[in-house]
Amino acid sequence: MEGHVRKRGEKWYYSFEAANIDGVRKRIERVGGNTKKLAEAALRKALQEYNNAGLHFEPTEISYSDYLDYWMDNYVKVECRENTQRIYSDIIRIHLKPYLGIYKVRAIVPMVLQQHLNKLHAQGLSKNYLSNIHGVLSGSFHYAVEPGHMIKENPMAYVKMPKCLSKKVDTDHKIISKKEFNDIIDRFPFGSQYYILLMISYYTGTRIAECTGITWDRIDLEKGKVNIDRILVKHQDKNWYLGDPKTVTSNRTIPIGDSLAKSLRDHRKWQLENRMKYGNYYMQYYIDKDNNVYGLDNRVEYKTTDKKVEFICCQENGTLINPDLARYCSRVINFELGIQFNFHSLRHTHATILIENGANMKDVQTRLGHAQLSTTMDTYVSVTEKMSTQTVNIFETAVNHDLPTT
Repeated sequence: MEGHVRKRGEKWYYSFEAANIDGVRKRIERVGGNTKKLAEAALRKALQEYNNAGLHFEPTEISYSDYLDYWMDNYVKVECRENTQRIYSDIIRIHLKPYLGIYKVRAIVPMVLQQHLNKLHAQGLSKNYLSNIHGVLSGSFHYAVEPGHMIKENPMAYVKMPKCLSKKVDTDHKIISKKEFNDIIDRFPFGSQYYILLMISYYTGTRIAECTGITWDRIDLEKGKVNIDRILVKHQDKNWYLGDPKTVTSNRTIPIGDSLAKSLRDHRKWQLENRMKYGNYYMQYYIDKDNNVYGLDNRVEYKTTDKKVEFICCQENGTLINPDLARYCSRVINFELGIQFNFHSLRHTHATILIENGANMKDVQTRLGHAQLSTTMDTYVSVTEKMSTQTVNIFETAVNHDLPTT
């Protein structure tokens, strides 16, 4: 064994030679424990960490399970929002560690990963959720390549989503036709718990976390404006809180028209009537000093200095509609109505309708809360049949305007 152990007083110490600094030898010595055996174990661990530049494991020998813990601590928890951390943690715990965790990172090949994704698809996982699993696998192995230098290339580069599966991006970019939206509203009409959520998403292009986080004090019906400055997201402990929007430019004020303003007025009246009908059983929500959201009914007197909030998207008894509950609405639309749908497709539809009908691109960017105009152009503008026809007509008009007739 490199290094030495020795007893000094009541303690055992370990020591080893480190690399020279400016030509001067450097020796590291630390307390190893109360016994020689403990000191030797501490020495082995210290040498392993030192020889791997501070890592407490051998990069070429680490299991995928241990590596995922390392990736979560050093990348996900540093770079990703808390809601993303929770999603990744659940995927790793449920779908990756039990099946792939025992293998060494360097031993996992594309075929093994492809078989695992195919098996998960056969179990009936949704296309969106399976896409998230694919993303976690890709991201974790990418980090193992660079900056990890544990493997030479990302095995997920050769893994495909099952052929029969539509990717999440396909649904995100699905344009909901006017007839489809009318069918959706017929299924969830005024008085249903998802009506106002659908209306706000369609008429403003807000993200689901933005929409569910809107409270009545963020609405100005007289001026026709909605202020977006918070989103409803979930802690890893499953509790909800109001967090900051996705980007700085996501903080925005969205002008609204008469259609949505009328729906909001009617919905406000509906909520007040329900509050009277349910009485003490109606849910009241509060925000504490850390922006955590919690709800209580009035059957028991509750004294608090926390701020009362009134969410717009609620069930009949005042229970908050959160992004998780909204998934039921999406499932009904997909499987009962047969419409490929998620709430982000309403955002894409909103942007496309505006652009098809001549809206200023910079205004659309501001309305959606994008930091860069290129994001609006590249992500949300589809070349629809209507836009293609308009382009042809513009060209025909331009080239034929001054041509003599024959």
